[in-house]
Amino acid sequence: MALTPEQRELAGAVAQFAARRAPIASTRAAFDALAQGRLPTWWNEFTTNGFHAVHLPERYGGQGGELLDVACVLEAAGKAALAGPLLPTVTSGAVALLADPSPATDALLTGLATGVPGALVLPQDGNFSARADGDGWLVSGASEVSAGICSAGVALVGARTDDGDTVWLAVDTTEPSVTVEPVAGTDLLTDLGVLRLAEHRVADALPGVDDERALFTAVALTACVAAGIAQWCVEAATEHLRTREQFGAPIGTFQALQHNAAMLLVDTELASAAAWDAVRAAAEPVEQHAMAASGAALMAVIGCPDLVLDTLMMFGAIGFTWEHDLHLYWRRATSLAGSIGTRSSWARRLGEATTTQARGFAVDLGDAEAGFRTRVAATLDSAAAQRNEGPGRQGDYEHFATGPQRTTIAEAGLIAPQWPAPWGLDATPLQQLIIDEEFGKRSALVRPSLGIAEWILPSVIRAGSQELQEKLIPATLRGELAWCQLFSEPGAGSDLAALATRATKVDGGWRINGHKIWTSSAQRADYGALLARTDPTARKHRGIGYFIVDMRSEGIEVAPIKQASGDTEFNEVFLTDVFVPDEMLLGEPTGGWGLAIATMAEERSAISGYVQYDRAAALRRLAAAPGERRDDDMLRELGELDAYAHAIKALGVRETLRLLDGENSPATSSIAKVAMNVLLRRTFTATLGSTDRLAMVATSDPSVVEPYLRVPAELIGGGTKEIQLNIIAQMILGLPRK
Repeated sequence: MALTPEQRELAGAVAQFAARRAPIASTRAAFDALAQGRLPTWWNEFTTNGFHAVHLPERYGGQGGELLDVACVLEAAGKAALAGPLLPTVTSGAVALLADPSPATDALLTGLATGVPGALVLPQDGNFSARADGDGWLVSGASEVSAGICSAGVALVGARTDDGDTVWLAVDTTEPSVTVEPVAGTDLLTDLGVLRLAEHRVADALPGVDDERALFTAVALTACVAAGIAQWCVEAATEHLRTREQFGAPIGTFQALQHNAAMLLVDTELASAAAWDAVRAAAEPVEQHAMAASGAALMAVIGCPDLVLDTLMMFGAIGFTWEHDLHLYWRRATSLAGSIGTRSSWARRLGEATTTQARGFAVDLGDAEAGFRTRVAATLDSAAAQRNEGPGRQGDYEHFATGPQRTTIAEAGLIAPQWPAPWGLDATPLQQLIIDEEFGKRSALVRPSLGIAEWILPSVIRAGSQELQEKLIPATLRGELAWCQLFSEPGAGSDLAALATRATKVDGGWRINGHKIWTSSAQRADYGALLARTDPTARKHRGIGYFIVDMRSEGIEVAPIKQASGDTEFNEVFLTDVFVPDEMLLGEPTGGWGLAIATMAEERSAISGYVQYDRAAALRRLAAAPGERRDDDMLRELGELDAYAHAIKALGVRETLRLLDGENSPATSSIAKVAMNVLLRRTFTATLGSTDRLAMVATSDPSVVEPYLRVPAELIGGGTKEIQLNIIAQMILGLPRK
């Protein structure tokens, strides 16, 4: 959750407090007392520090922060297994903040800020009825089992009136007309109970609380605790895999466990992103809040028990003992998931919403860099008045088209603005976002693409001579040159360092012999980036050169590979005594591996960005169809897919915000690539399972089989899921190699 230094400090302070004042060992001795609603011994100190009231305005005694700030507190508390009614208290305050100013609102928020523990009963979580009685309300009814009821000094209750409206009432739980019945809870760290009211009088209601907003806020904050639980799981599992030994080796060297740990990290990052998105959406229109909260419910809260169970399975029998802390997190995750409603209801809610609207993921830039924006807008307006006249070399698509419009955009440095001048603008992350926004404002203006060249030319800029850059880059930007990537070989697919293509030094250059495969667009390419072994005696990651090859050179033979889809985008390339001049070698003769890694990182990043395309378009059309075609199962499938896709997009927005603050997460590209792989598989499984006989025909409306038969290219491109999981496990989690 924490994106700012202040938020990181806040989360760190909560973690330090928990370690010092509320270690799990002490909490174990208090299970019975907690279940009866007795506050933890450290509660007064915790609330005196204001952790529970970070989001409450200073006029009530709070810290004057935002909802995202208290989200960091809840995440840290979830990670530390902090016992007590923190989540119910924070949520009560957050829902009370939705109310209009009134004496009742002020009294409740002031009490909560001073440390009075709170509980929340949403209208659907009880059968409370309220009737007007003079200048107050009489309330009767009972809640469902609810967290924090036994310890609460005040409960914020949504009750129904005779005309079906909701009134929100602050109930003093110490009064005689209030009964609280403890219930043995799944979560051993938070009390559970039933609240009963019998003609209980409340003087004033909190006006203006929107029922849906209250629900979505509660779910978002619950998701923050779940995200903290998932993060604890990643750290605990990783430490266990590093230190536990079997068969004379750390179990973290076993590939199956490495992949399990890597997927746990991927799922945790998506859960955290979904929770963060639901919290930030509290300031957006309620329709957007609904989609974000639904995604958090599915990705973070309801998915959390499975994440903990996956962790337990990595621990084996050790994790299934009462003495191990895992069951405390597992129990809490299970209870949180049960508290928000069913998976199918949230999935249907999201699926129904996304048949008619889209979740917005734009970053609000305000009036930042106004002068830069004005210049970009002027260039794009000028380009919009022009036309492209011919197809590009990389395929007959609008974004490859060539002509005056593309040239205007290219010469202004707007095709790859992040590149250094003169090819780009040295654009900062903020400036890149401004350019994205300005293109987005002009729907009729197709943004030019570099295709495969986008992955390769950064290496030319980094290591090529000035002459080589001037020869290749401007023409590529104008769309006049096409590129391919000559990396994979029959015996060295994802294991690129095992390549066998040889480059032998000759007078004035290199003589290359070898065989490349799975080369996209080789049949159209003017140039290719090629890896070849320059020193056969060196270790396999060394002794590799990175060459730029003219695909019209003598000795190059391109043979198309027909795919299952019938397309021939992939090719085999045979190189027989192909001469490559010295100036076409990038960097040192044995330094190509570093450049290759950089190219693959660009490729992974580009592929993970494919989430911008709606891969569930066919299912969405079918789910949106009126009448008999509108199917609840289909809507739920769509909701599940969109929850996953939205989490990937939220992950990208968080990374963007980090970049704007001068930070960067090297893990994001691999995590996003794995997540996209999972999303694509799930999307087509759901689509095929919902389309009946449409899957029997080659072409249909909506298109079903055509995109499905092309999906292996995306699943494999940029490194298979399994290779990415290896990278995550070993390079990010630090698990040992064999």
